Amino acid sequence: MKQGRELQADRPRGVRNLLSKVPEVTVLFWTIKVLTTGMGEAASDFLAHTLGPVAAVAFGVLGLVVSLLWQFQQDQYRPGVYWTAVMMVSVFGTLAADAVHVALGIPYLVSALFFLVSLFITFWLWHRIEGTLSIHSIHTRRREVFYWVVVLCTFALGTAVGDLTAKTFHWGWLTSGVIFGVLFILPLMFQRLFRGQEILVFWVSYIFTRPYGASFADFMWVPVSQGGLGWGAGTVTLLLTGVIVLLVVVLALGRKEVRDA
Repeated sequence: MKQGRELQADRPRGVRNLLSKVPEVTVLFWTIKVLTTGMGEAASDFLAHTLGPVAAVAFGVLGLVVSLLWQFQQDQYRPGVYWTAVMMVSVFGTLAADAVHVALGIPYLVSALFFLVSLFITFWLWHRIEGTLSIHSIHTRRREVFYWVVVLCTFALGTAVGDLTAKTFHWGWLTSGVIFGVLFILPLMFQRLFRGQEILVFWVSYIFTRPYGASFADFMWVPVSQGGLGWGAGTVTLLLTGVIVLLVVVLALGRKEVRDA
C-alpha cells in the first residue's frame, strides 16, 4: 500500500485521478469481490434459464460493454461505477465459461486450461510491456485495459475450475467452496512470509475468489437433489446483489467523508 501511495504522490493530478480508479485493497474490498463472484454465478444461471442461452449471452455482452465504457469514462475511482463493472464482468465471465462447455461441448478441464493459459499470456504481456503487474501502478489507459482483461480471465477461469471440481471431480459445491476458501485466505494470512512478493500474493488470492464465491452461490441455489440448499438462482442473485449494494454505499459514503474532511 505504501508503494501505491508513493506512486500516487509523485504523479501529476490528472495521473493520480486515473490511478485512483482502482480501489484500495482492504477487508471490505475482498468481501465485496467474493460477493460479486457469487452474484455473477447465480445471475448468469438465472438469466440462462429464464431468457435462454442466446439471449442471456447477448444481455451479458451488453452489460459488460456498457459498464466498462462507463468505468473508462470516469476520471477517478467511484465505488458504484467500479463495482458495477466488476459485477457485469462476473456475469459475462460465467456465461462465457458455461457457453464453452454447454454450447461447444468442451470439457471443463479443457476450458479451465484454456482460460488459465489466456490469463498467463495476459499477465506476461502486461508485465513485458509495462514492467509491473501492480494495481497501484495503473495510471495509463493501456494498463487499465490490461487490468480489466485480467479480471475477465480470472472470472472465466474460476467458473470453469469451480464446475470442474464440483461436477467432473464430484466434490460437490460445498466441499469445493470450502477448499477454494482456504486457498483464497492462506496467501493473505501468510503474506508476511512473502515479503517482496505482494503482487503475486494479491493475484493468487484474487484468482481464487472466483471459484470460492461461485461454489457457495451454486450451493445456495441448486436443488436439494443436486446437493444444494434449493433457494433458487433468482433469490440468491437478489440477496447477494442487495448486500453488495449496501456495502458499496458504505464505501461511497466513506469516500465522501474523506473528501469533505
